[in-house]
Amino acid sequence: MSVKANLRIALVGNPNSGKTTLFNLLTGLNQRTGNFPGVTVDKKTGTLKLPNGQQAEVVDLPGTYSIYPKSLDEQIVQEVLLDTDHPQHPDAIVVVADASNLKRNLLLFTQIRDLNIPIVLVLNMIDVADRRQLKIDLRSLSIDLGVKIIPTNSHSGAGIDTLKSALCLSLVKPKKPFYQVRHLAEKTIDEVKFEFNLEEDYRAYQYAQQNGRLKFLSSEDKEKIERIKKENNFYNVPTQSQETMGRYALISSIVNRNVKKTNPEKKLSVSQKIDKITTHRVFGYLIFLTILMLIFQAIFAWAEGPMDFIEGSISSFGNWVKEVMPEGVLNDLITDGVIAGLAGVLVFIPQIAILFGFISLLEESGYMSRAVFLMDRLMRNFGLSGKSVVPLVSGMACAIPAIMATRNIESWKDRLITIFVTPFMSCSARLPVYTLLIALVVPEEYVFGIFNLKGLVLTGLYLLGFFAAILSAWVMKFILKAKHRSYFIMELPGYKIPQWKNVGLTIYEKSRTFVFEAGKVIVAISIILWVLASYGFGDKFNNAEQYVRQELPAGASEEEFQIALGAYKLEHSMAGSFGKFIEPTITPLGYDWKIGIALITSFAAREVFVGTMSTIYSIGAEDDDERTIKEKLSKEINPKTGEPMYSMAVGLSLMVFYAFAMQCMSTLAIVYRETKGWKWPIIQTVYMTAVAYLSALATYSFFS
Repeated sequence: MSVKANLRIALVGNPNSGKTTLFNLLTGLNQRTGNFPGVTVDKKTGTLKLPNGQQAEVVDLPGTYSIYPKSLDEQIVQEVLLDTDHPQHPDAIVVVADASNLKRNLLLFTQIRDLNIPIVLVLNMIDVADRRQLKIDLRSLSIDLGVKIIPTNSHSGAGIDTLKSALCLSLVKPKKPFYQVRHLAEKTIDEVKFEFNLEEDYRAYQYAQQNGRLKFLSSEDKEKIERIKKENNFYNVPTQSQETMGRYALISSIVNRNVKKTNPEKKLSVSQKIDKITTHRVFGYLIFLTILMLIFQAIFAWAEGPMDFIEGSISSFGNWVKEVMPEGVLNDLITDGVIAGLAGVLVFIPQIAILFGFISLLEESGYMSRAVFLMDRLMRNFGLSGKSVVPLVSGMACAIPAIMATRNIESWKDRLITIFVTPFMSCSARLPVYTLLIALVVPEEYVFGIFNLKGLVLTGLYLLGFFAAILSAWVMKFILKAKHRSYFIMELPGYKIPQWKNVGLTIYEKSRTFVFEAGKVIVAISIILWVLASYGFGDKFNNAEQYVRQELPAGASEEEFQIALGAYKLEHSMAGSFGKFIEPTITPLGYDWKIGIALITSFAAREVFVGTMSTIYSIGAEDDDERTIKEKLSKEINPKTGEPMYSMAVGLSLMVFYAFAMQCMSTLAIVYRETKGWKWPIIQTVYMTAVAYLSALATYSFFS
């Protein structure tokens, strides 16, 4: 392979081989996430600067165990490798294999090697192999496999520079196939090679094996291959089985010859000893619940200081802008619209960062796989596939990638149930709503002198969403009559010390996504809301001063007049009129027209609720009001009762509503894409809204 511009390198490997960690080490912050053309599969690409000064594009392909796909994610790998015209088809491939489990990892390597693409084999986690007392003869293994081998330790970064240097060299294509498939279907291979002008036997063999799956083949091409297969008595399953067994026989022979265990005494590894506790039928669940509680306690305890600082800084900045700018519409727009909207974004960065930091730590340490394995026992009782656990756990971060992750579920009914119930899991977008309301109505108390009551309420909200998901799945099991359950098979990687660079990258990426993706929506809606809340039609809005002076008692001060005027104009603005229109529907829940506005705007994104309330109360306050949104809400009075508007009953009712409501247009859109129609998104929205309304009504009635 000669050095050229626009070099594209693909990272391929089994799940849990450390491929993504290696990707992070190679690309650092120079990453971007998109989708592969035509599908909703995540595409992670990054830029790598090689030692010779050349820029290379690195593509992190989804993890797969072989070139024969069982899910949409794995099919992407197949398409990229077999279609030489695919936009992501690589100039070179880095196959990442777990050095401590070569027999399993090398199957994928041998298949890719036989496609005759320049390739380098990375034996990752070499430190784990050392701990397991495995001695690998790298030179002999390299000769037997016919490929350059680079040992790496993605935890310490050892071997990364060597890999970069190797990618600068001319990586030669293998001189001969690792496994000769010609004896399986010689005539079929020759005819396919001739018809499609292919050079490699194995590529032609894969065309024959996968002709029905390969999207880049036209209908005529697929029919042509099918005709060739029939004429030559080619049958997919028997030949695939024979090929796989033949490859494993060669792999076993090579591994046995080049990998020796220095201490063959059989004893439990450290990971196996720990697993006896973390996956225990009783202690495992207690440990998992304890970890969740610690995370939610930390979200409040650690984020309080940074949040107060950010909130105070934005408040001071807003007042400074209001003073230095000339009075008028532009001043109000910037301070009450833009800055108030920004406050609803930036103030929650500490909590978002802490949440994703903990999730990353659990994944990096290897515990997340145990949690998924543990919860599988519970899931099956409620009609969910074992593979449903991954999307549900992912749903605690965001429902969108979680729903996309259901593509790994082979059974369509199992997948549909999982898609339907995943939005019940409390995602990070709900966190700003929860934390604001909890801080507002839940007292600063401790249970048993250890657990913060606010943290316990937050834990309860997450568990509430989880139980709603599994109960809904149980009901759907009978409605859809899902008889066939898919098997749940996953690898439990060894425990390891998290790599802090990867944790930092995750925190940075997720926080940036929150600010720039959710933030754009929040600020845009804040500006639109400011316009709707600042202008109105009709006599009461246009002659607001006259009506307010008539209603105020004689002798009222100018300050009292300005406060009353702001509240009156807001109530009779366009936004206020709309809130009044829906108020009869939400009054049984304890909500007023202001909350109604926030419920509607937050359908764009749940976290918009905070920005909406911030904008509404900024508009309705006097000009020199420096109070934070939390203080403004706490001082809001219910005009009917004369008591605080945000009582315990109202606060808990709102939390329950947001725990269940389908309050996100993006989630609705991804459900539409994944189910290929509007039927299920509409049913899902109606069902979740009904559950949210009735649950919020019951909560308000109970605590009133």
